[in-house]
Amino acid sequence: MQAVSRSVLLLLALAMTYAAPLVAQTDPALERARKILRSVPLIDGHNDLAWEIRTSTTAPRDVAAYDLRGRAPGHTDFERTRVGQVGAQFWSIYVPGDVKDSGYAKIQLEQFDIARRTIARYPDRLTLALTAADIEREFKRGRIGSLLGMEGGHVIENSLGALRSYYDLGARYLTLTHNVTLDWADAAADSARHGGLTEFGREVVREMNRLGMLVDLSHVSPAVMSHALDVAEAPVIFSHSSARALTEHVRNVPDSILQRLPKNGGVVMVTFVPAFVSQAVADWEKAADDERARLEGAASDSLERRRLMAQWVTANPMPAATLAQVADHIEHVRRTAGVDHVGIGSDFDGIEHTPVGLEDASTFPQLFAELVRRGWSDDDLRKLAGRNLLRVLRAAEGTASRLRRERQPSTRTIEELDARPSPRSG
Repeated sequence: MQAVSRSVLLLLALAMTYAAPLVAQTDPALERARKILRSVPLIDGHNDLAWEIRTSTTAPRDVAAYDLRGRAPGHTDFERTRVGQVGAQFWSIYVPGDVKDSGYAKIQLEQFDIARRTIARYPDRLTLALTAADIEREFKRGRIGSLLGMEGGHVIENSLGALRSYYDLGARYLTLTHNVTLDWADAAADSARHGGLTEFGREVVREMNRLGMLVDLSHVSPAVMSHALDVAEAPVIFSHSSARALTEHVRNVPDSILQRLPKNGGVVMVTFVPAFVSQAVADWEKAADDERARLEGAASDSLERRRLMAQWVTANPMPAATLAQVADHIEHVRRTAGVDHVGIGSDFDGIEHTPVGLEDASTFPQLFAELVRRGWSDDDLRKLAGRNLLRVLRAAEGTASRLRRERQPSTRTIEELDARPSPRSG
């Protein structure tokens, strides 16, 4: 009996020794975050997968070749969205604002085609979502509700009829500008020619409200943000922006705008773009841009400029942004606008670099775990994950239902409202 007891004790000791690392690896905050994300759809406001497929170096535009069931080259595939517990996704329908040769409509329609073919290819994993109810229904079925968001108002080419046609194709938000100032709206990254929205720009917002298309204010100037809030009858969103009080970058949202969100009901979907969440990265990018400009004047040969720029980057490596900094921006939006007005907009597959800890679509639970450690309640984390955006969608749908009864589709033109010719935007 004594020998048997010693053997049992030895086995128990060995079991505890080998089990100890497993126990140590258990992260209560991460487990709680995962449990929360099983109860509510995590809605990511911006992912550029469609453009990633278009510009693939091996098979451009080939939806079948860009296999999401395997390990994709970018930030997004089904294994990583499963681990990341993505519940719904706005897929960006993006067209560069400086296109000159073939026009915006051709590329825009091709991007709708790529996104919709991608959704149709994986009916067990993705489904087109057009409403808040669609998102909730598909979340219960284990599928990612897939919404389409147009990035850049240049694509409507000053036409409200084109805007309505894109809505009929499934677009559920329009980012009023990308990086190019339009005939009717100033971009944050370009010259301000209008002091905000022109009268036609205000009519675009009004028609979007009538349709039920979310007004996305990422990429626009602060004056456009303010004018849109003046006009909007439904909540606005910022699909992928962060807080300017923490990182001074033109793409971020000033506190003066955050303070207006409670009255409007809108949501800032905090992004992971390193230069938007880290002041050190923003400063580095400005220094790099200044160096490129200097080399443009100092070296006429393009190969020589690239060589010198590579030397500069080697001597001045880009600093890293971090998951904790993203969490700082989320907390700032909560403090300034309120917990009902914050969400997540990663910009995965639209950025080359990512914050440490947020490398791809598998990492969303890590961000929620960080906020658990900072004392966020389960209810507030559910709002951040998706409830806030679901509320915004429902409000936009309700506003559209009312406005469609009150007024017909607008036939106003930019020539009529702004009293000037209408060259192609951009």
